[in-house]
Amino acid sequence: MRAWQSPAETGIRALQVVETDIPKPKENEVVVEVEAAALNFSDLLMIDGQYQIRPDRPFTPGQEIAGTVTHTGATAGPAPGTRVAGKVLFGGFADYAVLRSDMAIAVPDEIDPVQAVALPVVYTTAMVALVEEANVDQSQTVLVHAAAGGVGLAAVQIAKAHGARVIAAATGRAKCELVLAQGADFAIDYGTEEFVAAVNDASDGKGADIIVDSVGGEVTRDSLRCIAWEGQLLIIGFSSGEIPSIPANRLLLRRAVARGIYWDHDRDAEMIAHCTRRLVDLLLAGRIRPVVNDGYGFEDLPRALNDLRAGRSVGKLVLDMKRGSSRHE
Repeated sequence: MRAWQSPAETGIRALQVVETDIPKPKENEVVVEVEAAALNFSDLLMIDGQYQIRPDRPFTPGQEIAGTVTHTGATAGPAPGTRVAGKVLFGGFADYAVLRSDMAIAVPDEIDPVQAVALPVVYTTAMVALVEEANVDQSQTVLVHAAAGGVGLAAVQIAKAHGARVIAAATGRAKCELVLAQGADFAIDYGTEEFVAAVNDASDGKGADIIVDSVGGEVTRDSLRCIAWEGQLLIIGFSSGEIPSIPANRLLLRRAVARGIYWDHDRDAEMIAHCTRRLVDLLLAGRIRPVVNDGYGFEDLPRALNDLRAGRSVGKLVLDMKRGSSRHE
């Protein structure tokens, strides 16, 4: 099979395609023929050697896959022929990948792999943040930062599916139009508007009850200037590259909380299973609709990673493994 490999040298430019053996599953694993593999910011960190998970090099990056089970281990799991999506620690940017049986999400035939591949990470993260942790409901105003990105669009859709009022912040007119089309009630352009004042105006001075923050840095600090009384700041990541120092006095003055959003299948198996079942139901009902950029084939991984790093994308970037390289299209 083909697989992208990150060698001893770090960085996107060092990535190379290798021919290697199809992996064999252990007793609690299945082998999946990968039809779609999604990109995440953590892939960039792992390739750069800066992520908390640091595989021995060389390794194959990629943490989110969708496809069809071809082989199973000794213990029961999804049978060969079952369509699944799932999160892997790494190894997803390849023709075949190993997936833990308990991390496999059954995918109905009505759902295309390039949409299903968005569920295991960004949609699950948004569901955990907004529903399991923040208990979002129709009485609340939700501010979503970087709302045209993968987690951002998932958060916009899930918040709207639960009846909330959504203020979405993004950069540029096109991205603002996108978030409005995906259900946001208000769009704020970072490039032309000061989001603190805009949020306070849109909420009649009340502020946002829930703030979904995957950016970090100054965005996090300024978010506490427009958080509502007893509001919740949900910290999902730091795409700005800066881990902020949170001014505790602002939390105190609003009786607000800052909550880190982190989950894993070992600690949170029951919750994750509940979330993914709910996500599949919402997708089938048309209440969420992953926005994916699947204009990348297997050979386009370096370009896709560079686009992700530079912010030249909206929604979820996906490698369509059956698609030819777009370099000649």
